[in-house]
Amino acid sequence: MKRSREQAASELFAALYPRLAGWCRRLVDDDETAHEIASEAFTRLWSRWTSVSEPRAFLYVTAANLVRDHWRRLDRERRTVRRVGTEAAVRPHTEASDPSVRMLVQALPERLRVPILLHYYADLPVREVSAVTGRKEGTIKADLHAARELLRAHLRRNLDHSR
Repeated sequence: MKRSREQAASELFAALYPRLAGWCRRLVDDDETAHEIASEAFTRLWSRWTSVSEPRAFLYVTAANLVRDHWRRLDRERRTVRRVGTEAAVRPHTEASDPSVRMLVQALPERLRVPILLHYYADLPVREVSAVTGRKEGTIKADLHAARELLRAHLRRNLDHSR
């Protein structure tokens, strides 16, 4: 049994790790951090292996939470740097005239951000997003729509201000 468990985990890792790490890379914009997050997601899956019914969904939700933690950590670091007066030298360019979709998604409320990350970045179908989050499919669809509208409105505002 232990051998088949290890073999199944190894096969899952080979099948999903590259895509999960690539997904994380797009979100955090750093190879090393992306691989750390993807590896940590697999470590957490391994520790709960026998109790997880949907490993792929578990990996992406775990990685999304780790990405969110990474973003929060970066935000705290930026605020600290700002307080000591050296923000311009350290902070990436995030003015309203140069919106980053990643930053806009990060700014969404969690109830909208998680479905966006899982559906559009992790390519999970609405049905799986619903199962993973424990929310009805109709709610997920409504949240995806609301998130797209918020992102669209923000991008329009930024385009109008840049003219």
